[in-house]
Amino acid sequence: MPISPTAEGFRAAWRRPSLTLAEIAWRWTIGAAAATVFFFGLFEYLNTLTVTNAELLLLKSGQPYLVAQALAHIARGTLVRVVVSAMFAALMLSLFWSLAGALGRIATVGGLLGYFRTGIAPASDCPPRARLRSLLRLNLLRAAVSGAAIFGFAGAFILAGFVSTAEHPRPGLAFLLFVPLAGLVWIIWSGLNWLLTLAGIFAARDGEDALAAISAAAAFSRERTGAVAAVSTWTGLAHLVAFVGATTVVSMPLGFVAIVPWRLVLAVMILITLAYFALADWLYMARLAGYVCIAEMPDALLAPLPPLPPPLPTTPTTPIMTTIDRDEPILSDMPNPVSG
Repeated sequence: MPISPTAEGFRAAWRRPSLTLAEIAWRWTIGAAAATVFFFGLFEYLNTLTVTNAELLLLKSGQPYLVAQALAHIARGTLVRVVVSAMFAALMLSLFWSLAGALGRIATVGGLLGYFRTGIAPASDCPPRARLRSLLRLNLLRAAVSGAAIFGFAGAFILAGFVSTAEHPRPGLAFLLFVPLAGLVWIIWSGLNWLLTLAGIFAARDGEDALAAISAAAAFSRERTGAVAAVSTWTGLAHLVAFVGATTVVSMPLGFVAIVPWRLVLAVMILITLAYFALADWLYMARLAGYVCIAEMPDALLAPLPPLPPPLPTTPTTPIMTTIDRDEPILSDMPNPVSG
């Protein structure tokens, strides 16, 4: 190809670090909010539980069965309250994530459009309100698809449990049934989530509504399958390598727990995890830049180069003699009859 979208995506992410910082800002803000809500809700829930002396005695016994019985007795009757609170918190976080994600996508896609359209056209010429509305709807659809996937995993677990009963336990068969069902749910969720993520580019660029953006994303992936697959494959492999390397490095400090304070080990592991998250966001921005490059480049620049023409035939030439022919009469030793 005259232009490699994958290389252009990595180049754009490297030359415009502010775009990655913008992506990190809104993603990490959502993550911090979710972690704060989780720990706050957990501590508040634990404060509402009452522990009797008998339950405290069972907890101090150290026996797994007695500890489990004590925990079940302590948490008795609070499951409904936990589920309702968790669902409400998930709903509020989903709304917050949808709004923050829409604003972040407008900023990042606008910056990428300005990068690839330098000196050609303005970065965006559609109203910001239309783009925000379309992206908000797409993010809500992504949240709904993720919620449906969670229920799908739960349904797969329940269906797999039907083949293993208390009278006839078959854990192996239940596991073999759960794996393909869960894999099917994951494939459907990942495909829909990827399509909705890709549609966000067209919603942020053109200000189209959610359905039009999804249609444009489907047509885009169908018409330029090779380029889109190349960008997705190379960035996915890079992310896989980063994940394997991060999991390997983050486990190394555990070997120093016996000689190093555990707080220092925990701090190092947290720093390595944050570095991996930052690298993952940078790779995500490189993939997004690759998609924007494909969407902005004309078909002629993304088409493979034509093969080179065959070499022209050459006319045969008489080889040049580089040695002396001893049989040539002019070089013979016979006497010249004229001179004789």
